[in-house]
This record gives sequence, C-alpha cells and structure tokens, in this order.
Amino acid sequence: MNSSTNNRKAILLTLVSMAAFSIEDAFIKHLSSTHSIAQILIIIGLASAIFFAILALKNGRSIWASGLWTPLTFTRMLAEAFAGVAFVTSLSLVPLSTVAAVFQILPLTVTMGAALCLGERVGWRRWVAIFIGFVGVLLIIKPGFEGFNPSVLLVLVAVLGIAVRDLVTRVIPVSVGSSIISFQAFSSVVVAGLVLLLVSPQVMTPIALEQWVYFGFTIVFSVSGYYAIVLAMRLGTASIVAPFRYSRLLFSLVIGVFIFKEHPDVLTLIGCGIIITTGFYTYLREQRALTKLGKNAAVAL
Repeated sequence: MNSSTNNRKAILLTLVSMAAFSIEDAFIKHLSSTHSIAQILIIIGLASAIFFAILALKNGRSIWASGLWTPLTFTRMLAEAFAGVAFVTSLSLVPLSTVAAVFQILPLTVTMGAALCLGERVGWRRWVAIFIGFVGVLLIIKPGFEGFNPSVLLVLVAVLGIAVRDLVTRVIPVSVGSSIISFQAFSSVVVAGLVLLLVSPQVMTPIALEQWVYFGFTIVFSVSGYYAIVLAMRLGTASIVAPFRYSRLLFSLVIGVFIFKEHPDVLTLIGCGIIITTGFYTYLREQRALTKLGKNAAVAL
C-alpha cells in the first residue's frame, strides 16, 4: 500500500477520532460535576484497558511479553498519564470551548517536537508560524487580563504530554501492536487515578444508574477515538495527519455552545483563527518541501 493511500486513511481516522474525543470530553465534563477526577480516570482507564487487553489476546498477542515493556513504551505511558490528569482536570474547571481552543496548538507542538526530537527538517517560515500560533494561544488564555483563568494552563500541560506521546508513538517498533500500546496507555491512566487518591483529598463516591450510563458512553467514545488516533499516527505521516486534529475544535465548539450554553468571546475566536491558519500554513509548507524532495530524488535517479 503506497504512502498516499496510507495518508488518506490516516486523515479519515483522525477525523473520526476527533469527533469521538469531543463527545467524550462532553461526558467527562458532565461527570466531573458529581465525581472526582481520580474516580473518572480509574473507571475509564480500567474499562478501556480491559477492552484493549481482550483485543490484543484475541489477536494472539501477549500483553506481558518483555519486549513490549521498554523505555520507549514506559515514556509513552508516563506522558499519557501526565496528559490525562491535566486534561480531565482542565475539563472540570474550564469551559469546553476554551479547552478545545487552546488544545489546537497541539499540531504545531508536534511539528516543533518532530524537528527538535526526530530530526524532521523545519524551515524558518514554519518556525515563525509556530511562534505566531503560540501568540494565538495567548489571546485565548488572556494572561494578565481580568478574564484570565489559571486553570486553562492545565490544557497546555496536557498538550505537552500528548505531543510527547504522539512523537514517541512514531518511533515505537511496529511489532508493538496498536492494541498493546492502547492497553499500556489506559493502564497508566488507572495508575494516575490511584496516585491522585493517595496524594489528594479526592475520594471514590457511589455511582447512580444514570451516571453509569454516562460512564458507558464515555468509555465507548474514549476507546474508539483513542484506537483511531493511534492507528492514524502509525499509518500516516505526522506532519500531514496533524492539521486534521483541528476538526476537534469545530466539534467541541458546537457541543459547548448548544449543550453547555457557552459563548466564546472575540479574542478566543481570533486566537482560534490564528492557530488554525498557522497550522495549515505549516502543513502546506511541509507538502511543498516533500514535493521538492521528490523532484530532487527523481533528478538524481
């Protein structure tokens, strides 16, 4: 299968993943009003880990083979746990539309990380675009202004963790199946929830039948979204797939406005526009660079 076909499939998987994650975020935000962050992480993480463990075993893979537990996979698990705690906490404290808006800096962060850590070539124009994108984030979070909510910084912490997670995913050997990677990730989320119970005043509370239904939907969308993005990141080129993460903003804005009655202000919308514009610019520059590289290779042949 050629790279073009792989990238098209990866783009579709990314769109499906972003829609699923937006719906999952809405359920988590609702659940956070009645249950602790630790309890949410433990229940979602445990159910999802069991699902992926069953999937791995069904495919004839051992989830405990020594070759699957390496410094790379442990690094990914740590980044996942780190991001999970920060993101779920931010959902409980910050409007969904704001969380989604700030989260759009992730593709630019991945591009920056790919250049710094994976050796991908990024020219000065894309570095300028990355810088401008972060200016867009400042417009959204409004540091120093009356409307500034310090809790929104947790979204940036989550972005850092997820960027590390995605970059590490790119270099993990393909012999480590996607179901194994997903099992490891959700297992780390369970551990993160247990740690929160030990080091914070958070507690486990009884769950009503209606809330179990919400947890069920959250788990379904969490599992489907997560599996889709893991496949997308492993199947497609990171710089090509990354811009399509912006679709999450559209899904989340619709949910925030119509479900949670949120009203993003002008600065937030301007910041979103800046981030998305710079993100797509880096994507177009990447395509131009790849085309030029291909032509040079053809001349050399």
